[in-house]
Amino acid sequence: MLRGLLDRPLASYYLLLSSSALLLTIGLVMVFSATMVESYEATGDPFAVILQQVVWAVVGLVCFWIAQRLPSRTYRAVSRPLLVVAILLGLVLVVMSIRQKQQEAAGGDATGGIATDQLWIDLGPFQFQPAEIAKFALLLWAADSLVRLGPRIASWRELAIPMFPIAGLLLIIIGYADLGTMLIILAMFLGLLWASGVPLRILGVLVAIGLLGSAVLIAFEGYRMQRIISFSRPEDFADTWGYQAIQGYYAIADGGWFGLGLGESRQKWDWLPNGHNDFIFALIAEELGVVGCLVILALFAVLVYTGFRIARRSDDPFRALVAAGVTIWIAGQAFINIGGVLGLIPMTGVPLPFISDGGTALVVILAAVGMLAGFARAEPDAATALRARNPSRLVRLLWAPLPPAPRSESDSESTQKTTTRKT
Repeated sequence: MLRGLLDRPLASYYLLLSSSALLLTIGLVMVFSATMVESYEATGDPFAVILQQVVWAVVGLVCFWIAQRLPSRTYRAVSRPLLVVAILLGLVLVVMSIRQKQQEAAGGDATGGIATDQLWIDLGPFQFQPAEIAKFALLLWAADSLVRLGPRIASWRELAIPMFPIAGLLLIIIGYADLGTMLIILAMFLGLLWASGVPLRILGVLVAIGLLGSAVLIAFEGYRMQRIISFSRPEDFADTWGYQAIQGYYAIADGGWFGLGLGESRQKWDWLPNGHNDFIFALIAEELGVVGCLVILALFAVLVYTGFRIARRSDDPFRALVAAGVTIWIAGQAFINIGGVLGLIPMTGVPLPFISDGGTALVVILAAVGMLAGFARAEPDAATALRARNPSRLVRLLWAPLPPAPRSESDSESTQKTTTRKT
């Protein structure tokens, strides 16, 4: 029965929509549960934070709707300008952070009305995180560049100029303030190279360079080394760097199999720092228990399976690479967040996709999934089925236009063999 459902033409599309919608709904519920106490204490309104997150979710859904309507040629056309914007925003953030640190002692306004705290840029009431835009930008640009290179990806020289210097510059800019996000981008970039068929010898060198660069960035900031040291023995740093991890473990232990009940968390009463963001999985474990955590993991597993399925079934090399890249991005970010909360890896402070509080991250991830939904509709079987239905003009206007006609089977197979490796 399951195999029959998966063989349906639009199976990828509906799996993607259902898993993403459930994760988003759970995220909004848990953000409200995690923030209502702090929000009431700060503003007298327990709904203040969740209303902001709902607004961001609506913006993200609009971006989802727009993204699933755009053809792949549009994404290829905007990839380079978007990458330039991401690099410039990252440089602005780095320069502003350095300038603000230098003038903090004087107590003056170091930014001329624009504030920053190393990860976000504040423009009055509007706040955004350049690192999230950088993920999307590098994904599109790298996939477009690899498709343009074609068989030349086997040459180190063809890959190195200009791909590696540009990608390296972006990684350094992001890694200066946000090592966790840099690692996600690095994993996504290496995954794109692997999926496109780049030789393993080149990938091995790049992995070594990435590990060396990460070590340098860790040594550059003392707090990162403190996180690694306290990771193995958090009880020895219970009052400093190990405090958050220990409180997270308490939350997980209190939850048991079925949790204390939705809204009944004790750790959110000013015990667990960033319980609405980096450590929201610990609050899920406390309120919903092991069963709730397994539901979250199962939904991410469905989403990851669907993403790789779309990549494997695509007849366009660009769509295949981007689908693989988005999937690696989501899977890597979820692993880093959940692994840090459970104590499997050092905590790096990245949000849990769809679930953690945060506007920019939610909008960008929904836009990326919307793009993936458009690619799911363009699968050869899905495109054939949708074009056979011939939906009304109103449906096409309100939801999505018809996908492009699928390529012939022979053209699809030959293109796929020369440009991508099955994921």
